[in-house]
Amino acid sequence: MIRRFLALFAIFLGLAATPALAKDKKPITPPPVAMSAYVDPDPTHDPDNILVLDLSNGGRVLIRMMPSWAPNHVERVKTLAKQGFYDGIIFHRVIEGFMAQTGDPTGTGAGGSPLPDLKAEFNYMPHVRGTVSMARTDQPDTANSQFFIVFFPRFSLDHRYTNFGRVISGMEAVDAIARGEPPANPTRILQASILSDNRPQPAGQVPIAPTVITADMLNNSSSDSPPPSDPPSN
Repeated sequence: MIRRFLALFAIFLGLAATPALAKDKKPITPPPVAMSAYVDPDPTHDPDNILVLDLSNGGRVLIRMMPSWAPNHVERVKTLAKQGFYDGIIFHRVIEGFMAQTGDPTGTGAGGSPLPDLKAEFNYMPHVRGTVSMARTDQPDTANSQFFIVFFPRFSLDHRYTNFGRVISGMEAVDAIARGEPPANPTRILQASILSDNRPQPAGQVPIAPTVITADMLNNSSSDSPPPSDPPSN
């Protein structure tokens, strides 16, 4: 009888303690999903997020846009490309060893689209060769339509400009963009489109030879040295 009483008493104590333990137990917060710097080079994968630039220098550039890095900026560029906004626009600011900037319909560096400016989506993705990032003013939330493609690593731009993609094909065409601010004979975007839309390539597009990257070129554009100047506003 005493043993039975003790057993029932122990069960009672266990039941009484359970709510207190549950109450004291803190919920487990899952760790945030980490962004990866890996960019899929295969254009057959997710063609809805590949920007195609057909250039007047004969080249076709494929850019893998990364919604996981900057969803609003990717959506903005996709929207403008589908509208034909970028068609005919020049690369108005191209600095050797630094970057090529485009996306301004006025060709002056001061223009943009009719859409409102975007809130910055700065991330820790590095500005390596082929990085595509948004231009802005000295205020963070002023990116609109202009973007630039980095010729060589420029880590000084990290966390300061919204990195939203990377060239996965046609970097030789980027290397061949005419230099200048603005260039005397600027390279144009004949057509900007989204790969999944299957817009035909403009007539007269002839593949160009890849640019040979020399050690001197790399040494003259060290990521540790400051850029000639920051990408201007749109």
